[in-house]
Amino acid sequence: MILSSCGFPGVSGSDEDTIKIASISSTESQIMANMIAELINHELDYKTTLVNNLGSATVSHQAMIRNDADISATRYTGTDLTGTLNLPVEKDPAKASKIVKREFKKRYNQTWFPTYGFADTYAFMVTQKTAEKYQLETISDMGKVADQFNAGVDTSWMNRKGDGYPDFTKDYGFDFQRVYPMQIGLVYDAVEVNKMQTVLGYSTDGRIKSYNLKILKDNKKFFPPYDCSLVVNDSVLKAHPDLKKVLHRLDGKIDLDTMQSLNYQVDNDLLEPSVVAQRFLVKHNYFRGDDSK
Repeated sequence: MILSSCGFPGVSGSDEDTIKIASISSTESQIMANMIAELINHELDYKTTLVNNLGSATVSHQAMIRNDADISATRYTGTDLTGTLNLPVEKDPAKASKIVKREFKKRYNQTWFPTYGFADTYAFMVTQKTAEKYQLETISDMGKVADQFNAGVDTSWMNRKGDGYPDFTKDYGFDFQRVYPMQIGLVYDAVEVNKMQTVLGYSTDGRIKSYNLKILKDNKKFFPPYDCSLVVNDSVLKAHPDLKKVLHRLDGKIDLDTMQSLNYQVDNDLLEPSVVAQRFLVKHNYFRGDDSK
């Protein structure tokens, strides 16, 4: 775990006016944590600390439970529903959101904010050349050529219950020639050089644009919603009542294309997440005027 500060040197968890923001190691989470910190620093008289590069959503959740963090920058409905809450898969986005909001409040005294506006879900993708050659628009379209395709997929997806590989083959009714479990960072290179004819990546990944890949539509709505939101400990909202309105400024402000673009600026253009976050907020004037909630 790497602890870094925003706006002051060092980490001072004992300062009651310091807001601690947790992020996992993904580019997306880094950007959103920095965006939350920049918004708070610019608009409120609080300091912020980034509890950065946590290894997983589970580690981030535990940091919140122990009060080592006050805000979790990126929580995903599908992940927390089946993982953190150990509840069945719910593929209706509205129902999934309602469940996680209710259960996080009841179990952990935490407030789950509305989605930023994007869902970072699993997505099958191919090169533009492959899509054109086989006329691929949807996942179902792969059924006619799947026995010729090697597929590279996220290692953790292989044995997931409800939305993993075994259930995928049942719902879509086809299998691939061979499936290779891979680290997510390797799948994009693999499909680019045609070692894999299709790969399972993340829908907001900036590398989709870097490699000009085509996302195939999940026409059977197999993958559950992974709407992304921030989550805040209620004790912090009570201690800092002006925090809630400022954080609500991010509600619905970042759609899928925007998040892809922000990730691209870090992964492809090699900008720091803090720079990308600040530029985005400056461009939108820190979403001032959106304090009605």
